[in-house]
Amino acid sequence: MDRGVRFFTWYRVLLLLVVFGFGAISWAFAYAPAPLFRLVYPLDFQSEILESASTHGVDPYLVAAVIETESGWDPAARSDRGASGLMQLMPETAHDMVNKGLVDGARFDADDLTDVRTNIEIGCAYLSYLISYFNGSTEHAIAAYNAGMGNVDVWTRDGDELYDAITFPETQAYLARVTSALDRYRELYPDAFSS
Repeated sequence: MDRGVRFFTWYRVLLLLVVFGFGAISWAFAYAPAPLFRLVYPLDFQSEILESASTHGVDPYLVAAVIETESGWDPAARSDRGASGLMQLMPETAHDMVNKGLVDGARFDADDLTDVRTNIEIGCAYLSYLISYFNGSTEHAIAAYNAGMGNVDVWTRDGDELYDAITFPETQAYLARVTSALDRYRELYPDAFSS
């Protein structure tokens, strides 16, 4: 009997330690100093982002959030599905942006998606295209960047709230991650894209 009581005592202590650990992590996430968060949310390629975002009328902080979420700032990133570069663009999407005249194909080679300037330029053009397609809705554009325009159209055709209508858990998580990163980049780098 004494042994069983002792086990449950330690069991409670372990549970309290786990709860305390999650509380400490939550506190650190909410109140940690900006330099610590800048390690988690780095910001590179500011001039390239600002130039392309300005050209295509896209919020540069949104571009940074997509890059953070898609590749973690790795220009050589490549997915199993064939998406490449910082903004994880599919070759078909890159060629489509050039063919639609949204990107100058003579200046930006759609076959060189690991080139930082090219990837950011085409990614900004694509984000702009999606935002325009969804009548200015950044949330719809973010979801479509992950799941495709057709899926977002299907999910919202009945007028449902986007987040609740998304049937892909990956896309729900993606939307939440990009939105969270967008808020963090605006907080951490308020003057990063000032002209």
